[in-house]
Amino acid sequence: MSTLALAVSPAKVRPRVAWRVFLALAGSWLVAGLAQLEIKLPFTPVPITGQTLGVLLVGTAYGWRLGALTLLLYLAEIAVGLPFAAEGEAGLERLTLATPSGGYLWGFLLAGTLTGWLAGRGWDRSLRSSLGVMLLGNIVIYLVGVPWLAASIDVSGLEALELGLYPFVIGDTLKLLIAAGLLPAAWRLTGG
Repeated sequence: MSTLALAVSPAKVRPRVAWRVFLALAGSWLVAGLAQLEIKLPFTPVPITGQTLGVLLVGTAYGWRLGALTLLLYLAEIAVGLPFAAEGEAGLERLTLATPSGGYLWGFLLAGTLTGWLAGRGWDRSLRSSLGVMLLGNIVIYLVGVPWLAASIDVSGLEALELGLYPFVIGDTLKLLIAAGLLPAAWRLTGG
C-alpha cells in the first residue's frame, strides 16, 4: 500500500529522493511550528503544545520509514541547536533526562513509526481505524514520556501521571480527533 504523502506527490517526482527530502524537511518544520503553539500550566514542567498533532499527521501520512526519518530529523534539529522544541528550546540536553519533556520527544519518534506502520496497512483509510491509529500513537507517547518525566524530576509514578498525563488528555483527544478526521478525508480526495 502507498502512503498518503506518496499518493499525492506529482507523478514525475514519486520515485525521487528529492521529494522525500522535501517531505522530511516540511514534516519536521510542521512539528517544530506546532511545538511553538503552547500553553504553559503552572503545576507541570511539561507544556501543552500542538506537537502531537504534527507527529500523528506526519507519521501516518508518511508511512513508517519516512515518518521515522522525519521525526529523527526533528530530534536532530533540536540537538544541533535549532529552536524547534516547545518554548523555542534547543540543544542536545532537551533529549536527555536533564529535561522532563525529553521522553515525550523520543516518544514522538516511536509514535510516528507506529502510526506510519499501521497506515501502511491501510489503517488510515477510514475514520474508525484512523481513530485507533491516533489513539495508539498517543499511548506510545505517554508510555515513554510519563516514566521519563518521573525519572527526570524524581517523582512517583502517580505524581508523574498527575503532571504528565491527566492535564493533557482533553487536548490530545482533540488533536487525535483532528488527525483521525483529516487522513481518511485526504485519502478520499486523492481517490485512494
